[in-house]
Amino acid sequence: MKRNKNIVPLSREHHATLLFCWKLKSGIQLGIDPERIQRYVNYFYEHELLPHFKKEEDLLFTDHQDEMVQKALQDHQSILSKVKEVKNCHGEHCYSVFEELAALVNDHTRYEERTLFPYLESKIPEEELERIGKILEGEDHGAEENYNDQFWIQ
Repeated sequence: MKRNKNIVPLSREHHATLLFCWKLKSGIQLGIDPERIQRYVNYFYEHELLPHFKKEEDLLFTDHQDEMVQKALQDHQSILSKVKEVKNCHGEHCYSVFEELAALVNDHTRYEERTLFPYLESKIPEEELERIGKILEGEDHGAEENYNDQFWIQ
């Protein structure tokens, strides 16, 4: 299904979240020092994940009675809890926490793209989608990061 042009910017941000998952997995496979990966998780959380979740929650996930929206909101909370766990882990135990975080983010992103967004596109009136599109217009929604330690490349 073709994405409604007004929420395409959020789908572009989903590309960044899938890259985030790949980078975590690559760091684990390469045996990168967990502290380096933790710093990246903290960076991504502050600069990408929190702003993305806020946009979705403020603009799209407004019907808190809707079960599909509730699932997305619960996913956001689970991901944020896992990020806090990453901040508090130490040593090689962190690798399993990174894997869990990557799985949560990946599964959530796939849910939104394959199930929730098509559902919301059919449910939200076109005028409201256009209003959302105007708000998102002009913001940076790419997958480009300004993170210097590219541990996933060796």
